[in-house]
Amino acid sequence: MHGMDLDKMDFSLTPPAQEPDRQYYFMAKCREYIKEECERLNRPLRAAVITFGCQMNARDSEKLSGILLEIGYELTEDEDADFVIYNTCTVRDNANQRVYGRLGHLNSLKKQNKHMKIALCGCMMQEPSAIEKIRQSYRFVDLIFGTHNIYKFAELLAAMFESDRMVTDIWNETDQIVENLPTERKYPFKSGINIMFGCNNFCSYCIVPYVRGRERSRSPQEILCEIKKLVSEGVVEVMLLGQNVNSYGKNLENPMTFAELLREVEKIEGLKRIRFMTSHPKDLSDELIQVMKESKKICRHLHLPLQSGSTRILKAMNRRYTKEQYLALVEKIRKEIPDISITTDIIVGFPGEEPCDVDETIDVVKKVRYDNAFTFIYSKRTGTPAAAMENQVPEAIVKEGFDRLLKVVQDTARERVRLLEGRTMEALVEEVNEHDSSLVTGRLSNNTIVHFKGDKSLIGQIVPVYLKECHGFYYLAEYATDVS
Repeated sequence: MHGMDLDKMDFSLTPPAQEPDRQYYFMAKCREYIKEECERLNRPLRAAVITFGCQMNARDSEKLSGILLEIGYELTEDEDADFVIYNTCTVRDNANQRVYGRLGHLNSLKKQNKHMKIALCGCMMQEPSAIEKIRQSYRFVDLIFGTHNIYKFAELLAAMFESDRMVTDIWNETDQIVENLPTERKYPFKSGINIMFGCNNFCSYCIVPYVRGRERSRSPQEILCEIKKLVSEGVVEVMLLGQNVNSYGKNLENPMTFAELLREVEKIEGLKRIRFMTSHPKDLSDELIQVMKESKKICRHLHLPLQSGSTRILKAMNRRYTKEQYLALVEKIRKEIPDISITTDIIVGFPGEEPCDVDETIDVVKKVRYDNAFTFIYSKRTGTPAAAMENQVPEAIVKEGFDRLLKVVQDTARERVRLLEGRTMEALVEEVNEHDSSLVTGRLSNNTIVHFKGDKSLIGQIVPVYLKECHGFYYLAEYATDVS
């Protein structure tokens, strides 16, 4: 935590220019506004942060929540709150549609609660067309900001409290990375860590480089410092996050590879598990495979997005590898790390895709035998090269290909997961099972979910479990007192 006392801030002084001191000044200011409002209403103010999208967004929401707590809000999951913030995603069009739908609902709540505030942030806010639509059709929104200036949240909140009109602050890009701000973590024992922001890959279907900007890596010292601090607070597992972690460190003053960073993270005492997302096949080095193979802490799970098994479609997607190169890479990984679990992302219905291309993808699924695959129907994103391509695939054909692929994915994944039956392995216990409170739910190193009898005292511990029955993608297990 930063060493500034918010209660002793002098507002007659100009706000500091230096970050993050500047944000602490505005947090103190916001705290005053919240206090006055609480006194006026004679009750505490409640805020809800609703997250759409990926792990990067979930991590950003923890930062927003941390600041809201710091300035005096109580956190709730209920949208009938005094302040609702949507942290949006824009990877697929239906994510945008969901936000518009939910905004309509918020409008009716705001009519009943005049002092209610509504904010929108995240990837969708980096799209000019979305901003335009909100300005025209959703004028009751109080604050809009994007992905590049999320660290300015406190300053933007102060501007919102001081203004009677919509506050909008969208940056097209940034080279600034500001950390050391309050964070409210969802789990006390595991945490995501941003190691880099943005993406330079420009896959032709993807909006991310346009909304998250160019790749910027955080300095290894900062990352290691943050992890050490988290471990001192009880964190046993970290997830290193980046749009493409394999290209970490290229733009640092002293370049460093992702594999070298992992070696340093491995040395941190008290840290038990290391995960990372997402790997791009074109950048996955032999050095990384070796580091994973030798590591005692890196989890036996690799998320390696395929997107398509057809070399022709991969070229149109600008993925920069062929079907053969991908299969050769998987073979190399499996040879070095036989017990690794590999998961993937696949898109069906990319412009120009034909049934024979789907056959190629199915062929890869059969050869790789993924432990799980996230299959998506292609979503046209305005502003990406793929959206302007002529040969968009008719819905009925996409659906047919998707169903064929999904069946193979599920069948092969079930077979893979079942291979562990009868073994005893270690699971990090994450929560009490939401359907049956006599069970707890944990995760194996290879990311498979297990449910077993236990109570909440086990949460946050890594314990041995006997994998008794495989149920498709998860296991019913037994707490094993001794690891065989």
